[in-house]
Amino acid sequence: MTAGSLTTPASLSPLLGLPGAVAGTAEDDAVAAHYGDPLREQRAVRGGAAVVDRSHRDVLRVSGPDRLSWLHSITSQHLSALGALRGTEALVLSPHGHVEHHLVLADDGTSTWVDVEPGTGGILLRYLESMRFMLRVEPADLGAVTAVLSVLGPRAAQVAAAALGGPGDGAPGPGLPEPQAPGPVGAPITGPYPVGRTGTGTLVRRMPHGVDLLVGRADLTGTVERLRAAGAGLAGLSAFDAMRIASRRPRLGRETDHRTIPHEVGWLASAVHLDKGCYRGQETVARVHNLGRPPRRLVLLHLDGTVAAPRSTVTVGGREVGFVGSSEVHEELGPIALAVIKRSVPTDASLVVADPDGAPLAAAIDPDDEPATTAPKRPAGRLRS
Repeated sequence: MTAGSLTTPASLSPLLGLPGAVAGTAEDDAVAAHYGDPLREQRAVRGGAAVVDRSHRDVLRVSGPDRLSWLHSITSQHLSALGALRGTEALVLSPHGHVEHHLVLADDGTSTWVDVEPGTGGILLRYLESMRFMLRVEPADLGAVTAVLSVLGPRAAQVAAAALGGPGDGAPGPGLPEPQAPGPVGAPITGPYPVGRTGTGTLVRRMPHGVDLLVGRADLTGTVERLRAAGAGLAGLSAFDAMRIASRRPRLGRETDHRTIPHEVGWLASAVHLDKGCYRGQETVARVHNLGRPPRRLVLLHLDGTVAAPRSTVTVGGREVGFVGSSEVHEELGPIALAVIKRSVPTDASLVVADPDGAPLAAAIDPDDEPATTAPKRPAGRLRS
Protein backbone atom coordinates (compact mmCIF):
# COMPACT_ATOMS: atom_id res chain seq x y z
CA MET A 1 0.00 0.00 0.00
CA THR A 2 1.13 3.55 -0.75
CA ALA A 3 0.81 6.53 1.58
CA GLY A 4 -2.85 7.40 1.85
CA SER A 5 -3.81 4.09 0.26
CA LEU A 6 -7.07 2.39 1.21
CA THR A 7 -6.29 -0.88 -0.53
CA THR A 8 -4.83 -4.28 0.13
CA PRO A 9 -3.53 -6.57 -2.63
CA ALA A 10 -6.84 -8.46 -2.58
CA SER A 11 -8.81 -5.28 -3.33
CA LEU A 12 -6.83 -4.24 -6.41
CA SER A 13 -8.81 -4.19 -9.64
CA PRO A 14 -7.99 -7.02 -12.06
CA LEU A 15 -7.87 -4.39 -14.80
CA LEU A 16 -4.55 -3.21 -13.36
CA GLY A 17 -3.13 -6.29 -15.06
CA LEU A 18 -3.97 -4.96 -18.53
CA PRO A 19 -1.10 -3.77 -20.75
CA GLY A 20 0.05 -0.24 -19.96
CA ALA A 21 -2.04 0.12 -16.80
CA VAL A 22 -0.67 2.66 -14.32
CA ALA A 23 -2.28 2.67 -10.88
CA GLY A 24 -3.73 5.80 -9.38
CA THR A 25 -2.49 7.30 -6.15
CA ALA A 26 -3.78 7.62 -2.59
CA GLU A 27 -7.46 6.60 -2.36
CA ASP A 28 -7.48 5.79 -6.11
CA ASP A 29 -4.59 3.32 -6.10
CA ALA A 30 -6.83 0.26 -6.55
CA VAL A 31 -7.74 1.25 -10.13
CA ALA A 32 -5.89 2.52 -13.19
CA ALA A 33 -5.17 6.21 -13.60
CA HIS A 34 -4.49 5.48 -17.27
CA TYR A 35 -3.40 2.74 -19.65
CA GLY A 36 -0.37 4.46 -21.11
CA ASP A 37 -1.78 7.51 -22.92
CA PRO A 38 -4.23 9.67 -20.91
CA LEU A 39 -4.83 12.19 -23.70
CA ARG A 40 -5.61 9.49 -26.24
CA GLU A 41 -8.04 8.01 -23.71
CA GLN A 42 -9.79 11.38 -23.43
CA ARG A 43 -10.07 11.54 -27.21
CA ALA A 44 -11.67 8.08 -27.17
CA VAL A 45 -14.31 9.46 -24.81
CA ARG A 46 -14.97 12.49 -27.00
CA GLY A 47 -15.02 10.39 -30.16
CA GLY A 48 -17.60 7.86 -29.03
CA ALA A 49 -17.42 5.88 -25.81
CA ALA A 50 -14.90 4.60 -23.28
CA VAL A 51 -15.26 2.52 -20.14
CA VAL A 52 -13.64 3.68 -16.88
CA ASP A 53 -12.92 1.36 -13.96
CA ARG A 54 -14.36 2.93 -10.79
CA SER A 55 -14.57 -0.36 -8.93
CA HIS A 56 -12.83 1.13 -5.89
CA ARG A 57 -15.99 3.03 -4.95
CA ASP A 58 -17.78 1.67 -1.89
CA VAL A 59 -21.26 0.23 -2.51
CA LEU A 60 -24.06 -0.11 0.04
CA ARG A 61 -27.54 -1.56 -0.37
CA VAL A 62 -30.55 -0.47 1.67
CA SER A 63 -33.46 -2.92 1.60
CA GLY A 64 -36.85 -2.88 3.28
CA PRO A 65 -40.24 -1.23 2.70
CA ASP A 66 -39.32 1.87 4.74
CA ARG A 67 -36.04 2.53 2.92
CA LEU A 68 -37.03 5.59 0.86
CA SER A 69 -38.93 7.44 3.58
CA TRP A 70 -36.07 6.65 5.97
CA LEU A 71 -33.36 7.90 3.61
CA HIS A 72 -35.55 10.95 2.94
CA SER A 73 -35.49 11.78 6.67
CA ILE A 74 -31.71 11.63 7.11
CA THR A 75 -30.37 13.12 3.87
CA SER A 76 -30.66 16.38 1.96
CA GLN A 77 -32.64 14.87 -0.93
CA HIS A 78 -36.37 14.30 -1.47
CA LEU A 79 -36.43 10.50 -1.61
CA SER A 80 -39.83 9.47 -0.26
CA ALA A 81 -41.30 9.66 -3.77
CA LEU A 82 -38.20 8.57 -5.68
CA GLY A 83 -39.91 5.47 -7.06
CA ALA A 84 -38.58 2.35 -8.69
CA LEU A 85 -35.97 2.58 -11.45
CA ARG A 86 -34.92 6.14 -10.64
CA GLY A 87 -31.66 7.54 -9.34
CA THR A 88 -30.40 10.76 -7.80
CA GLU A 89 -27.73 12.27 -5.55
CA ALA A 90 -27.94 13.13 -1.85
CA LEU A 91 -25.81 14.43 1.01
CA VAL A 92 -25.43 13.54 4.64
CA LEU A 93 -24.69 16.75 6.53
CA SER A 94 -23.36 17.49 9.98
CA PRO A 95 -25.63 19.26 12.50
CA HIS A 96 -24.01 22.52 11.33
CA GLY A 97 -24.66 21.80 7.65
CA HIS A 98 -21.17 20.70 6.63
CA VAL A 99 -20.93 17.94 4.02
CA GLU A 100 -20.02 14.54 5.47
CA HIS A 101 -21.04 12.15 2.65
CA HIS A 102 -22.01 12.42 -1.01
CA LEU A 103 -24.30 9.58 -2.12
CA VAL A 104 -25.19 8.50 -5.65
CA LEU A 105 -28.34 6.37 -5.55
CA ALA A 106 -30.29 3.96 -7.74
CA ASP A 107 -33.53 2.29 -6.67
CA ASP A 108 -34.45 -1.00 -8.34
CA GLY A 109 -37.90 -1.35 -6.78
CA THR A 110 -36.87 -3.53 -3.85
CA SER A 111 -33.56 -1.98 -2.74
CA THR A 112 -31.78 1.35 -2.95
CA TRP A 113 -28.18 1.04 -4.07
CA VAL A 114 -25.77 3.69 -2.84
CA ASP A 115 -22.23 4.22 -4.11
CA VAL A 116 -19.85 6.57 -2.33
CA GLU A 117 -16.20 7.58 -2.29
CA PRO A 118 -13.56 4.93 -1.56
CA GLY A 119 -13.03 4.41 2.15
CA THR A 120 -16.21 6.21 3.24
CA GLY A 121 -18.68 3.33 3.00
CA GLY A 122 -17.90 1.87 6.40
CA ILE A 123 -18.38 5.21 8.15
CA LEU A 124 -21.64 5.81 6.30
CA LEU A 125 -22.88 2.30 7.13
CA ARG A 126 -22.24 2.84 10.84
CA TYR A 127 -24.22 6.08 10.69
CA LEU A 128 -27.10 4.40 8.88
CA GLU A 129 -27.17 1.56 11.39
CA SER A 130 -27.29 4.07 14.25
CA MET A 131 -30.39 5.69 12.69
CA ARG A 132 -32.45 2.54 12.04
CA PHE A 133 -34.52 2.63 15.24
CA MET A 134 -37.58 0.36 14.72
CA LEU A 135 -37.91 0.95 10.98
CA ARG A 136 -38.07 -1.82 8.39
CA VAL A 137 -34.72 -1.12 6.75
CA GLU A 138 -31.61 -3.24 6.23
CA PRO A 139 -28.44 -1.37 5.24
CA ALA A 140 -25.57 -3.61 4.13
CA ASP A 141 -22.08 -3.26 2.67
CA LEU A 142 -22.01 -4.86 -0.80
CA GLY A 143 -18.64 -3.48 -1.91
CA ALA A 144 -16.96 -6.87 -1.79
CA VAL A 145 -19.33 -8.28 -4.42
CA THR A 146 -20.48 -5.20 -6.41
CA ALA A 147 -18.37 -2.83 -8.49
CA VAL A 148 -18.96 0.44 -10.37
CA LEU A 149 -18.01 0.97 -14.00
CA SER A 150 -18.70 4.17 -15.94
CA VAL A 151 -19.13 4.43 -19.70
CA LEU A 152 -18.41 7.95 -20.95
CA GLY A 153 -18.95 9.70 -24.25
CA PRO A 154 -21.73 10.58 -26.70
CA ARG A 155 -22.27 6.91 -27.62
CA ALA A 156 -22.12 5.57 -24.05
CA ALA A 157 -25.76 4.46 -23.93
CA GLN A 158 -25.66 2.81 -27.35
CA VAL A 159 -22.47 0.91 -26.55
CA ALA A 160 -23.83 -0.20 -23.17
CA ALA A 161 -27.02 -1.41 -24.87
CA ALA A 162 -25.08 -3.38 -27.47
CA ALA A 163 -22.85 -4.98 -24.84
CA LEU A 164 -25.41 -5.66 -22.11
CA GLY A 165 -28.83 -5.46 -23.74
CA GLY A 166 -31.42 -8.14 -23.10
CA PRO A 167 -34.71 -8.63 -21.36
CA GLY A 168 -35.03 -6.87 -18.05
CA ASP A 169 -36.78 -4.11 -16.19
CA GLY A 170 -35.31 -1.39 -18.39
CA ALA A 171 -33.16 -1.26 -21.49
CA PRO A 172 -29.74 0.29 -20.86
CA GLY A 173 -29.67 2.07 -24.19
CA PRO A 174 -32.25 4.03 -26.18
CA GLY A 175 -35.08 2.59 -24.08
CA LEU A 176 -33.72 4.33 -20.99
CA PRO A 177 -34.35 8.11 -21.21
CA GLU A 178 -31.65 10.73 -20.96
CA PRO A 179 -30.97 12.04 -17.44
CA GLN A 180 -32.86 15.22 -16.62
CA ALA A 181 -30.70 18.31 -16.46
CA PRO A 182 -30.73 20.14 -13.12
CA GLY A 183 -33.27 22.94 -12.97
CA PRO A 184 -32.50 26.37 -11.57
CA VAL A 185 -31.58 26.40 -7.90
CA GLY A 186 -34.86 26.38 -6.03
CA ALA A 187 -36.59 24.11 -8.56
CA PRO A 188 -35.05 20.68 -7.84
CA ILE A 189 -36.00 17.48 -9.65
CA THR A 190 -36.80 14.22 -7.87
CA GLY A 191 -35.14 11.18 -9.44
CA PRO A 192 -33.40 12.76 -12.45
CA TYR A 193 -31.37 9.66 -13.36
CA PRO A 194 -33.26 6.81 -15.10
CA VAL A 195 -32.33 3.32 -13.89
CA GLY A 196 -32.71 -0.08 -15.55
CA ARG A 197 -31.62 -3.65 -14.95
CA THR A 198 -30.40 -5.97 -17.68
CA GLY A 199 -31.43 -9.58 -18.02
CA THR A 200 -28.11 -10.62 -16.45
CA GLY A 201 -28.67 -8.44 -13.38
CA THR A 202 -26.46 -5.43 -14.12
CA LEU A 203 -27.94 -2.21 -12.75
CA VAL A 204 -27.72 0.63 -15.27
CA ARG A 205 -28.01 4.30 -14.30
CA ARG A 206 -28.01 7.17 -16.79
CA MET A 207 -25.85 10.03 -15.52
CA PRO A 208 -24.73 13.45 -16.79
CA HIS A 209 -21.34 11.93 -17.63
CA GLY A 210 -22.79 8.88 -19.43
CA VAL A 211 -23.82 5.53 -17.97
CA ASP A 212 -22.94 3.96 -14.62
CA LEU A 213 -23.03 0.18 -14.28
CA LEU A 214 -23.27 -1.67 -10.97
CA VAL A 215 -21.96 -5.12 -11.83
CA GLY A 216 -21.09 -8.24 -9.92
CA ARG A 217 -17.42 -7.94 -8.98
CA ALA A 218 -16.79 -11.45 -10.28
CA ASP A 219 -17.99 -10.29 -13.72
CA LEU A 220 -15.99 -7.04 -13.78
CA THR A 221 -13.45 -8.19 -16.36
CA GLY A 222 -16.08 -9.91 -18.49
CA THR A 223 -18.27 -6.81 -18.55
CA VAL A 224 -15.35 -4.64 -19.65
CA GLU A 225 -14.51 -7.14 -22.39
CA ARG A 226 -18.09 -7.04 -23.69
CA LEU A 227 -18.10 -3.24 -23.65
CA ARG A 228 -14.84 -3.11 -25.57
CA ALA A 229 -16.15 -5.63 -28.10
CA ALA A 230 -19.19 -3.36 -28.58
CA GLY A 231 -16.96 -0.40 -29.43
CA ALA A 232 -15.92 1.18 -26.14
CA GLY A 233 -12.38 2.32 -25.66
CA LEU A 234 -10.56 1.84 -22.37
CA ALA A 235 -9.88 4.94 -20.26
CA GLY A 236 -8.43 5.46 -16.82
CA LEU A 237 -9.56 7.59 -13.93
CA SER A 238 -7.44 10.50 -15.20
CA ALA A 239 -9.71 10.81 -18.24
CA PHE A 240 -12.80 10.64 -16.03
CA ASP A 241 -11.37 13.36 -13.77
CA ALA A 242 -10.37 15.60 -16.68
CA MET A 243 -13.97 15.52 -17.92
CA ARG A 244 -15.30 15.98 -14.38
CA ILE A 245 -13.08 19.00 -13.76
CA ALA A 246 -14.04 20.63 -17.06
CA SER A 247 -17.72 20.09 -16.15
CA ARG A 248 -17.14 21.60 -12.69
CA ARG A 249 -18.38 18.50 -10.86
CA PRO A 250 -16.94 18.32 -7.33
CA ARG A 251 -15.68 15.20 -5.62
CA LEU A 252 -15.97 14.57 -1.90
CA GLY A 253 -12.55 14.74 -0.27
CA ARG A 254 -11.03 16.64 -3.17
CA GLU A 255 -13.12 19.79 -3.53
CA THR A 256 -14.41 19.55 0.04
CA ASP A 257 -13.00 19.95 3.52
CA HIS A 258 -14.43 19.89 7.03
CA ARG A 259 -16.05 23.32 6.47
CA THR A 260 -17.74 22.70 3.11
CA ILE A 261 -21.44 23.48 2.80
CA PRO A 262 -23.42 22.36 -0.29
CA HIS A 263 -23.82 25.88 -1.70
CA GLU A 264 -20.06 26.32 -2.13
CA VAL A 265 -19.47 23.46 -4.56
CA GLY A 266 -22.62 23.33 -6.67
CA TRP A 267 -24.40 20.49 -4.90
CA LEU A 268 -27.43 22.64 -4.18
CA ALA A 269 -28.73 21.87 -7.68
CA SER A 270 -28.05 18.12 -7.83
CA ALA A 271 -28.02 16.77 -4.27
CA VAL A 272 -30.26 19.06 -2.19
CA HIS A 273 -34.04 19.40 -2.45
CA LEU A 274 -35.13 22.81 -1.20
CA ASP A 275 -38.79 21.84 -0.80
CA LYS A 276 -38.10 19.65 2.22
CA GLY A 277 -36.78 20.19 5.71
CA CYS A 278 -36.36 18.41 9.01
CA TYR A 279 -33.04 16.74 8.24
CA ARG A 280 -29.73 17.24 9.96
CA GLY A 281 -28.06 20.43 8.74
CA GLN A 282 -31.21 21.80 7.07
CA GLU A 283 -31.11 25.07 9.03
CA THR A 284 -27.75 26.00 7.50
CA VAL A 285 -28.95 25.06 4.01
CA ALA A 286 -32.01 27.30 4.37
CA ARG A 287 -30.17 30.23 5.94
CA VAL A 288 -27.33 30.40 3.42
CA HIS A 289 -29.66 29.81 0.48
CA ASN A 290 -31.89 32.70 1.47
CA LEU A 291 -28.95 35.01 2.12
CA GLY A 292 -27.42 33.95 -1.20
CA ARG A 293 -23.82 34.51 -0.10
CA PRO A 294 -21.89 31.31 0.71
CA PRO A 295 -18.40 32.14 1.99
CA ARG A 296 -16.59 30.23 -0.78
CA ARG A 297 -17.20 29.10 -4.34
CA LEU A 298 -16.00 26.40 -6.73
CA VAL A 299 -14.08 27.64 -9.78
CA LEU A 300 -12.36 26.17 -12.80
CA LEU A 301 -8.72 27.25 -13.02
CA HIS A 302 -6.53 27.35 -16.10
CA LEU A 303 -2.94 26.64 -15.03
CA ASP A 304 0.26 27.84 -16.64
CA GLY A 305 2.37 24.87 -17.67
CA THR A 306 1.52 21.88 -15.49
CA VAL A 307 -0.98 20.36 -13.10
CA ALA A 308 -1.17 21.16 -9.39
CA ALA A 309 -1.06 18.76 -6.46
CA PRO A 310 -4.23 18.27 -4.41
CA ARG A 311 -4.49 20.75 -1.51
CA SER A 312 -2.10 23.21 -3.12
CA THR A 313 -2.85 26.67 -1.77
CA VAL A 314 -4.27 29.39 -4.01
CA THR A 315 -3.03 32.92 -3.32
CA VAL A 316 -3.72 36.45 -4.54
CA GLY A 317 -0.96 38.97 -3.89
CA GLY A 318 0.63 36.60 -1.40
CA ARG A 319 -2.63 36.14 0.55
CA GLU A 320 -4.10 32.64 0.77
CA VAL A 321 -7.64 32.55 -0.65
CA GLY A 322 -8.35 28.86 -1.21
CA PHE A 323 -7.10 25.45 -2.25
CA VAL A 324 -6.90 23.18 -5.28
CA GLY A 325 -8.92 19.97 -5.18
CA SER A 326 -8.34 18.07 -8.44
CA SER A 327 -6.07 18.83 -11.38
CA GLU A 328 -5.51 17.12 -14.74
CA VAL A 329 -4.27 17.87 -18.23
CA HIS A 330 -7.35 18.19 -20.45
CA GLU A 331 -6.86 17.23 -24.09
CA GLU A 332 -8.39 20.52 -25.30
CA LEU A 333 -8.06 22.94 -22.36
CA GLY A 334 -4.57 21.98 -21.20
CA PRO A 335 -3.71 21.93 -17.47
CA ILE A 336 -6.86 22.69 -15.45
CA ALA A 337 -7.98 22.38 -11.86
CA LEU A 338 -11.00 22.76 -9.64
CA ALA A 339 -10.39 25.08 -6.71
CA VAL A 340 -12.44 26.33 -3.80
CA ILE A 341 -11.75 30.01 -3.17
CA LYS A 342 -13.17 32.87 -1.15
CA ARG A 343 -16.29 34.29 -2.70
CA SER A 344 -14.82 37.80 -2.65
CA VAL A 345 -12.01 36.95 -5.10
CA PRO A 346 -12.82 38.63 -8.44
CA THR A 347 -12.93 36.45 -11.53
CA ASP A 348 -10.18 38.45 -13.24
CA ALA A 349 -7.76 38.18 -10.30
CA SER A 350 -4.19 37.02 -10.98
CA LEU A 351 -3.82 33.85 -8.93
CA VAL A 352 -0.79 31.82 -7.90
CA VAL A 353 -1.05 28.16 -6.99
CA ALA A 354 1.64 27.32 -4.44
CA ASP A 355 2.25 23.70 -5.37
CA PRO A 356 4.16 21.88 -2.59
CA ASP A 357 5.65 19.56 -5.24
CA GLY A 358 7.13 22.26 -7.45
CA ALA A 359 7.42 25.91 -8.39
CA PRO A 360 4.47 28.29 -8.02
CA LEU A 361 2.03 28.19 -10.92
CA ALA A 362 0.23 31.16 -12.43
CA ALA A 363 -3.50 30.49 -12.66
CA ALA A 364 -6.58 32.20 -14.05
CA ILE A 365 -10.24 31.66 -13.19
CA ASP A 366 -12.37 30.61 -16.14
CA PRO A 367 -14.40 33.67 -17.19
CA ASP A 368 -17.64 31.66 -17.06
CA ASP A 369 -17.25 31.32 -13.28
CA GLU A 370 -18.55 34.77 -12.40
CA PRO A 371 -20.16 34.57 -8.94
CA ALA A 372 -23.83 35.37 -8.41
CA THR A 373 -24.24 38.89 -7.08
CA THR A 374 -27.70 38.76 -5.58
CA ALA A 375 -29.60 36.49 -3.25
CA PRO A 376 -32.29 34.27 -4.80
CA LYS A 377 -35.81 35.65 -4.70
CA ARG A 378 -37.35 32.78 -2.78
CA PRO A 379 -39.23 33.01 0.52
CA ALA A 380 -37.80 31.08 3.45
CA GLY A 381 -41.19 29.57 4.12
CA ARG A 382 -40.89 27.39 1.00
CA LEU A 383 -38.38 25.14 2.78
CA ARG A 384 -40.43 22.47 4.46
CA SER A 385 -40.58 18.80 5.32
